[in-house]
Amino acid sequence: MNGKIRRLSRIFRNDGKTVIIPMDHGVTLGPIAGIENISKIVEKLKRGGADAVLVHKGWARLIDTRGMSLILHISASTKLGPDPDWKVTVTSVEEAVALGADGVSIHVNIGCEREPEMLGLLGVVAESCEDWGMPLLVMAYPRGPKIANQHDPELVSHAARVAAELGADVVKTNYTGSVESFKRVVESCPIPVVIAGGPKVSSDREMLEMVKKSVDSGGAGVSIGRNVFQHEKPDLMTRAIVSIVHDGMDVEDAMEILRGG
Repeated sequence: MNGKIRRLSRIFRNDGKTVIIPMDHGVTLGPIAGIENISKIVEKLKRGGADAVLVHKGWARLIDTRGMSLILHISASTKLGPDPDWKVTVTSVEEAVALGADGVSIHVNIGCEREPEMLGLLGVVAESCEDWGMPLLVMAYPRGPKIANQHDPELVSHAARVAAELGADVVKTNYTGSVESFKRVVESCPIPVVIAGGPKVSSDREMLEMVKKSVDSGGAGVSIGRNVFQHEKPDLMTRAIVSIVHDGMDVEDAMEILRGG
């Protein structure tokens, strides 16, 4: 068993699925609600049964992730910069190894005006991950001046395929709105596909229905941030998501988890 397979087995359970809670938003958006202190929220995510957390290197040095996998996010931009869609690398695969991470992630916006630079960085990072036996998760979204609908199944399929073609082991992308359309995304991508949560949704049921439909489409789980860490009960929301992804629970039973906490 090589290092990459060993690390992937800590991110994904035996059912081939995972629940990842990304908390890299502090660089992009600042200390938004829910992640003012990531150390505190991590304990709630553990109680909820999350499989992995995803953070930047500063927090990776501070948080106790025992019981969960650590994925190090290695690219960034801020909403204050001249082009927030242009992500640049801010650390290395070697630092992820030194921090004991089980994976690294990089963000690429397909359709962004600086797409060529991001594709080049993705290629370099993918090679480094192979050298170090480090799993690579690529956050791949159709996003840019020519993109009218970031949830268009054809565009999401293209973004996911780019990640796979250039060396990703896992791709995180947008849910396309229906089981039928997202199934096409999953079936055209040779690596596990996990869905993003996106901005805070209007209801818990809406979020859990999206999770259920993505899994029913053949998706490999979720990487959901704001709709978990900004929830009034992040531990129970995590547990509800875990119950759908790993236990096959329906939405109504998952809602009972939230009500009963």
